[in-house]
Formats: sequence, C-alpha cells, structure tokens
Amino acid sequence: MLAFEQIWPELSRHARLLAVDPPGFGQSERRDSLMNPRAMGDFIVRLADEFGLENPHLVGPDIGTSSCLFAAAAQPGRFRSLVIGSGGAAVPVQVTGVLREWVEAPDLAPYERIDGREIVTAALSTIEGYTPSAEIREDYLTSYAGDRFVATMPYARAYPEQLPILSELLPDIQTPVRIVQGVNDQVVPPVNAEFLAARLPRGRVDLIEDAGHFCWEEKPAEYASLVITWWNGGHLSV
Repeated sequence: MLAFEQIWPELSRHARLLAVDPPGFGQSERRDSLMNPRAMGDFIVRLADEFGLENPHLVGPDIGTSSCLFAAAAQPGRFRSLVIGSGGAAVPVQVTGVLREWVEAPDLAPYERIDGREIVTAALSTIEGYTPSAEIREDYLTSYAGDRFVATMPYARAYPEQLPILSELLPDIQTPVRIVQGVNDQVVPPVNAEFLAARLPRGRVDLIEDAGHFCWEEKPAEYASLVITWWNGGHLSV
C-alpha cells in the first residue's frame, strides 16, 4: 500500500480511498490458493462486497492488471472503471528481464535460497528519481523477508496458463479501462498495454515518458492526474 504514498494525498481530495495489499503481497497473510490472477480476481470481487462498495473505481497496477480484468470479466458492471498497467497481459507472454526468468524457471529452488529482502533491495534500486523514506523502505523489506517473496512467484508463473484465458474474455469486458504504462518499463514492455487496448472495447492507453516499471512512484504527479481525470468523467468518454 505504501507504494502509493506519494499520490495518496492528491487522490484523497477527489474520492474516499481504500487500499489493500492482496493476500501474500505486502504484509498481508498469504493464501496459496489465491496466488494466480483468476483466483485473485474473485477475491477482489469478494473484497468489494465485504466493504459494501457497490460500484467503485478500481486501481490495480502491476500484478493487479490481470486480476482486476478477471474481476471485471466475472462481474460485468460491478466496477465503475479500472486503472491498470505495468502488468503482464499479452499472449504469448511478453515479459523481460528478471520477471521472465521467474516465469520460465524450471522450479523455484534457486530462489528459495535467497532472502527476499535482497530481491526487493534490487527492485527498489530501479525506481528512478524516487528514494523511499526509511520507514517505507523497511516496510518493503520486512514485507518480503525470508521466503515471503519467493512465495509470491507462483502468481507470475501462472501467466502462461491464465493470460490466454484472460485474452478470450477481453472483448466482452465493457468496463472502461485506462491502461497506464511507463515507456521505459524494463520487465513489462508497453506491448502488454497495446495488447489490451486492441482487445478491450472501452480501453485506453496512456504511456508515461521517462518512466519505468514503477511509474506511479517515478512520476507520481502525472500518474495521479491520469487517475483523477479518469474518475472525474474521463471514463465516460471511451
């Protein structure tokens, strides 16, 4: 949740906000049965029901991209709009760098020997122009210490099986979808955003220049502006 620390104050001026770490991510309790996009999409619907959110806007970048789309497909009209992006979506799978290694690894044994704090430290070093506070940095590291990071890898490793299923559902999703992507994303190339826009009836792509994978942290003002204009009527124009 603290990934949105920079944009939270601005977003909160325009809407009542609720942020949740998906099960197994951040410091939330893991449930292995939810560690794939389709199951996580069902969880999102149940979460909205639990909090009494009748027709909310849903913001879910990165791993939230596929699960939010599965949620919208499972419950047509349940969500007012989506803001997603920076997550695997294309078929065949189009991810690069370390993410591709995780998806294609024969097994997770090599990663089980690595403290998750080391992997997160490496990831934080790729965020251009933003240095998390000591408190936020420690939250990141604690959230994935020990085997907590490797335990999340099955989510992305489910892409080869589940993204083809999702691609078949995309043409029937009538929910307005804004796909926000950093042009310089080194693990999830913009081809994923373009793949979605070509298949979603009400999809729109916004590419943020000079931003990488964590565009909401690298370009918080631009990211927040895109979300707010979307909420304030932009979603009605697609």
